[in-house]
Amino acid sequence: MHRIEAIRNICEQLDNELVICNIGFPSRELYQVKDSPTHFYMLGSMGMASSIGLGLSLSQDRKVVVLDGDGSVLMNLGSLVTIYNQKPENLVLVVLDNECYGSTGSQCTYSSTTDLKKVAEAIGFQNTFFFADEIDFQKVLDVKGPVFVHIKVLPGNADVPVIPLEPEEIKKRFIQEVQGKK
Repeated sequence: MHRIEAIRNICEQLDNELVICNIGFPSRELYQVKDSPTHFYMLGSMGMASSIGLGLSLSQDRKVVVLDGDGSVLMNLGSLVTIYNQKPENLVLVVLDNECYGSTGSQCTYSSTTDLKKVAEAIGFQNTFFFADEIDFQKVLDVKGPVFVHIKVLPGNADVPVIPLEPEEIKKRFIQEVQGKK
């Protein structure tokens, strides 16, 4: 399955959750699949989606879903330790693992030799899932967090355009959504 297909599958099972999406192509693919004010598209800050999602989940009760990449998680493994120790019940961290840095030239990561689900379990995550074909994301959403989801996807980026929103616009509409202002 390609990353955009995994994103589409997840979006079909989301209702009103807040979504933080990893930089570059994953954000572009999410925007193409389903744009929403509930989505925060990261345009920079590689490795920080999990940290932003953690902060957001600690600030309110709404379910927060982070769509991250293997390269970003490997870059900021400390965030997994912090997420586990903070124990936000409303946080779902999804790692879309294509074994490469897809937005920066598809250089290989070490996820081909590192089982990220086992890393999360070794840190202490009790609610972990692994998907390679069909994604039962409703099952994931029904579990109290923190939840770690490892999804293997094929390398490559979908041919999608750049997000036609300025960073300030993305931030403003997301903050309004979080605060309940329209």
